[in-house]
Amino acid sequence: MGFRITLQPGGQAFAAEPGEILLDAALRQGVAWPHGCRDGACGACRGKVLSGPFDPGPPGYTLTPAEQAAGETLLCQSRALGDLSLAAPPTRPAGEPPVKTLPARVERLDRLAPDVMRIELRLPGQEHFEYRPGQYLDILLKNGERRAFSLASRPQPGELLELHVRHVPGGVFTDHVFGAMRPREILRLRGPYGRFGLPEGEGRPAVLVAGGTGFAPLKAIIEQEIANGLPRPLYLYWGGRRAADLYLAELAAGWAAAHPQIRFVPVLADPDEANDGVWGGRRGLVHAAVMADHPDLTGFDVCVSGPPGLVTAARHDFIGQCHLAAEAFHADAFEFSNAVASVPASSVTG
Repeated sequence: MGFRITLQPGGQAFAAEPGEILLDAALRQGVAWPHGCRDGACGACRGKVLSGPFDPGPPGYTLTPAEQAAGETLLCQSRALGDLSLAAPPTRPAGEPPVKTLPARVERLDRLAPDVMRIELRLPGQEHFEYRPGQYLDILLKNGERRAFSLASRPQPGELLELHVRHVPGGVFTDHVFGAMRPREILRLRGPYGRFGLPEGEGRPAVLVAGGTGFAPLKAIIEQEIANGLPRPLYLYWGGRRAADLYLAELAAGWAAAHPQIRFVPVLADPDEANDGVWGGRRGLVHAAVMADHPDLTGFDVCVSGPPGLVTAARHDFIGQCHLAAEAFHADAFEFSNAVASVPASSVTG
């Protein structure tokens, strides 16, 4: 028997099954609750429990102990243990791109690395898919599951949508992408989702930090900034274990060569010099390279896209040691999973 979840004020209600994530229950029943990464890193799905028992799940990346004690929780981590009353989510901001479900045809497949595939998708001729750089979409599978991927291309009417898909061995969707998928295949998409990205209309310098395929939404953001005339300096740091993890490093280096406002810093944690040659770039953790170059982040915006460990460490150290304002930290975290996609954005799930 499910639990009744009531939103106040207004009294809108939905049901949550025992053990079901509250965000999944809300979205399943058409409740438009804000969300982003679905992994507890971005904080977009924050809510407040007014009454009733619940399990908040593992410690969130974005809530302080005091906030948790006051009933604040992340719906992507929380489960009801009985009937609940929740504070209703904020209304959808004016001008937010509408969420649509659309078919799309696979136009091109391009293997960027042994385990990274670029998929370019074409929408039906009369359809316009509006989104903001940094947002993501869900691919709807025939079995009812979904997989979430960041959009790696900037919004342009009539242009292809670009996704970067990392292979998760055993993953239903990514095994298909790296095996049987061919051009002209039809996929079903739903989106856009998420609030990741740079604040519009701000001229503050921005540090963009990517881990692996976390580069995808940052690519869309940078391409849009270039199209806008680069109103602010951009410092792109892209970290990986081996050189192959920086699968579009030449593109990023080209941006920096063509635009003095852009600086690109590749960072490898464990370069394979026996196979890739001598690595002359930075070594170690990518967020540590940022701290070495920018010990004072006062007046910056920071976007971090990658695994939760990167987002957590960057948030803690940039705010705690580099004086970054908490509201200037913007995150898109993801994990690789073979299960139903409950992850975001920059990512890929099985």
